[in-house]
Amino acid sequence: MGGWEFATIYETVADHVPEAIAQRQGAHATSFRDFDRRADGVAAWLLSLGVAEQDRFAQFLFNGPEYLESVFAAYKVGLVPVNTNYRYGADEIGYLWDNAEPAAVVFHGSLTPVVETVRHRLASVRGWLFVDDAATDCPDWATPYETVATTPAPRQRAPWGRDGDQLCLLYTGGTTGLPKGVMWRQDDVAVVMPSLGPFSFGSEPDYDALASTLGSGQQLLAACPLMHGTALFTSHAVLAQGGSVATLASRRFDALELLDDVARHRVAAVILVGDAFARPILEALEASPGRWDLSSLTAIGSSGAMWSEPVKLGLLAHHPTMLLLDSYGSSEALPIATSISGVGAIASTATFAPSEAALVLGDDGRAVAPGSTQVGVVAVGGRVPLGYFRDDARSAATFRVIDGRRVVVLGDLATVAADGTITLLGRGSSCINTGGEKVYAEEVEEVLKTHADVVDAVVVGSADERWGEVVTALVQARPGTAPRLDELAGHVKGQLASYKAPRRLVLVERVGRAPNGKVDYQWAHAVARERLAAGVQGAGSVPRQRVDTTGTSRTS
Repeated sequence: MGGWEFATIYETVADHVPEAIAQRQGAHATSFRDFDRRADGVAAWLLSLGVAEQDRFAQFLFNGPEYLESVFAAYKVGLVPVNTNYRYGADEIGYLWDNAEPAAVVFHGSLTPVVETVRHRLASVRGWLFVDDAATDCPDWATPYETVATTPAPRQRAPWGRDGDQLCLLYTGGTTGLPKGVMWRQDDVAVVMPSLGPFSFGSEPDYDALASTLGSGQQLLAACPLMHGTALFTSHAVLAQGGSVATLASRRFDALELLDDVARHRVAAVILVGDAFARPILEALEASPGRWDLSSLTAIGSSGAMWSEPVKLGLLAHHPTMLLLDSYGSSEALPIATSISGVGAIASTATFAPSEAALVLGDDGRAVAPGSTQVGVVAVGGRVPLGYFRDDARSAATFRVIDGRRVVVLGDLATVAADGTITLLGRGSSCINTGGEKVYAEEVEEVLKTHADVVDAVVVGSADERWGEVVTALVQARPGTAPRLDELAGHVKGQLASYKAPRRLVLVERVGRAPNGKVDYQWAHAVARERLAAGVQGAGSVPRQRVDTTGTSRTS
């Protein structure tokens, strides 16, 4: 009982710096006073539905001010926010909401067709909030969001009160399996989230001490979707210190828009997800050097996907005084390890300094010895989630007790250098066994992406009678180029063991990634199987080419 909870944190900020900007999207800005008031309107509507403590409130939204407002509203009255991937189809949405059983859902109007397909099966939902994005009229079974957000209401607090044990439910895993809800206590999130201001959230809540530190907070631009933990939890950290969260107006990532916003609004920090976001930013800077005033930008942070050393070097060449903060974490474990790059000190790709709570475990359950070549699985202790919502089996497999210490065991494989730094090799599920040798997909992907003709790449194993599996590269080539297998294999062999070089190549128009920048390996395996079976690569308006397994490219 007790502990930090975000409703009171945000209300403390609103009481002490009410005119400070809490959110910004395009030309629209919201002060903390209005952030608080609008969340009260939504919270009052939730209570009017007859909800109970820790009922779920699902956000089926693109980035926008309504996202964090509705999360704030849930916290105010002791409900549990439920992130919902806006790219999910009806079956995935149906599974997630069947599992979460939300009492209420807020959704953007353009997502109404998906909602319509599953609404009839969701007996738990008592109310639907419609956010108008000019796509369609509000259906008669929903309530306009603006109506409730602008209805005056006193500060809301449910009869059961607030508590740091109340949850934030973070659903994850949709690209590698059925979504699962990670149960984070609000108090744990507050304590372990990165400190993005002068105040440090200790184990005992002290809201007066927080108030005494509030002033001009940091402005963050969240380039990635708020529906994922990287942007959501970083936004929590920024708002908790009186800072502001900006999001892009476009629903598809636009590097030019991001750079325009950084310059226009004097943004101090950007949060993104690896090369999928950072590489287009670098390409824009290379195409128009000196176009943007980036002097306000002190840091770019990334988490959730590989951020390669060449891209970091390129960004620093355009703005040498900023820091690049590469954070290794997951939905089940907030920052496990970090690397910091600046001019004169560039962190190698996928190499991190672990936190005190992190360790790498061998097959025997013991910590991997630093400096050995042993590959182990990453685990982290300390403040970790309670488990997966309504999934005891997966909870038992992931959240374990080792030597009397509760840890979360992740699917990521790593080695430990003599100095204690860890090098990520990829997830165990993406490990390729070729002739008895293990190849970790992500290390091959990073080398491929340093080739001059490669924009993006993903590596999977494809079945082979002789080797069991062989390394297969799906490559998005630079416009006007068609890299050959022998070229790419030679490039990989220049940096990695020869057995790690791709033996098959499929050129794709675009690498399939989720909105948070993570590779969709289900997509990659399916495309590889289809193209290899058909003996063709490419699609649409590009020439159809045979899959390259010999080093030559043959157009048909």
